[in-house]
Amino acid sequence: MSIPSLDTALPAGVDAREHARLLRRVHDAALSGRPAPASLRPVVEDSWARVRRLGIDPDSGPPPRTARLDELHRDRSASPIAEVLPLIRRALVPVADQADHIMLVTDAAGQILWRDGSHRVRSVGDRVGLVEGAFWNEASTGTNAIGTALAVGRPVQIYSAEHYVRNLHTLTCACAPVHDPRDGRLLGAVDVTGPVSTVHPSTLALVHTVARLAEAHLQSIHHTHLERLRSVAAPMLAGLSDPALVVDESGWTATAVHMEPVRRVLLPRQRGGSGTWLPSLGECSLEPLPGGWLVRPKPRGERTSTSVTLDLSGPEPSVSVAGDSGEWTHRPSPRHAELLLLLAAHRGGRTARQLSQDLFGSPDHVVTVRAELSRVRRQLGGIIESRPYRFSEGVRVRVHAPGTPEGLLPGSTAPAVRDMREGRTGTPVGVTAGN
Repeated sequence: MSIPSLDTALPAGVDAREHARLLRRVHDAALSGRPAPASLRPVVEDSWARVRRLGIDPDSGPPPRTARLDELHRDRSASPIAEVLPLIRRALVPVADQADHIMLVTDAAGQILWRDGSHRVRSVGDRVGLVEGAFWNEASTGTNAIGTALAVGRPVQIYSAEHYVRNLHTLTCACAPVHDPRDGRLLGAVDVTGPVSTVHPSTLALVHTVARLAEAHLQSIHHTHLERLRSVAAPMLAGLSDPALVVDESGWTATAVHMEPVRRVLLPRQRGGSGTWLPSLGECSLEPLPGGWLVRPKPRGERTSTSVTLDLSGPEPSVSVAGDSGEWTHRPSPRHAELLLLLAAHRGGRTARQLSQDLFGSPDHVVTVRAELSRVRRQLGGIIESRPYRFSEGVRVRVHAPGTPEGLLPGSTAPAVRDMREGRTGTPVGVTAGN
């Protein structure tokens, strides 16, 4: 498993105590309006800008909102991370105990679902609200590793006075998001937190590796489920002479006969019966199976009118496809959300080289762009065309943007998206501002 370059909080060769003192001077200067003696890391600077807009008080930030016990139990049961919690505990709890840290696992909203580790640091956590059921997103507690990692969608380490709220300056935290390996949906995060004296650059690599292992294990669990579904459906498919495929409850294909299988279909909330229109297949009938559905496409007739809504106004992007037969919603991965935004901004189309320049600042990533767009097209069917890549003619496209430009895909480092955030390029036609 490759480990990418990570943005650690402590520069190489720097004394940790001296750096903490420097960060406190930067914090004081930034809040008083004086020139700062040093620059913040970009991920921290951007986070401070967000929490200022949220009105977080750095001196008397409110205690984090905490869920009721019954809500906590419900959210634990609903979290897919529960399936890999033993793996996370085996990997992190012994290290947390020895290093005087605590291990925290959250959901996508930043709610702490599980906490383990050093008894002494758990007592410290109790005093600042690092407890099970508490919400540690940026809107609740300002800049912190959990909230900021969830906001930008990548591993983050926050040290001492990089925390926006002063009573967190005694802590150092490293956090990595956990995504659903099937579709990139944010599931939650893994964090280790300890006193500032325990800061170490390798902590961020550790939590990132554990998060990747958790994702790999979730992928293995999913493959096992598809294998079981394939075995259940085999006798039924053997007797069919028409095209059909078997999918799980989330629309992932287990097997197909007499047709080229699609990787995933977007299933409507109301399922079963005839006349169900699926974006990648057209009119289909759906029949329930143990653990999934039998999908039988009908001969293609005239296409119904279609509209696409890319909603970027909330914490997680979503894309909704609506036709005469209903509406389906899908949560794209961060990279797919970037591609859909760029295609919405360029209705005339974009070549793979142009999209490579938009995403990476270089035309040399054509193979990556084509692979990602192939996945998008499998998910959304005939809505996106190639040569050049574009939304199909006649498809109505709208983008729901956040209330402020700075909130547009805040975790994206794509040059074209950053230009949109900073007002250097126009916004896509059909954009509406969110609340």
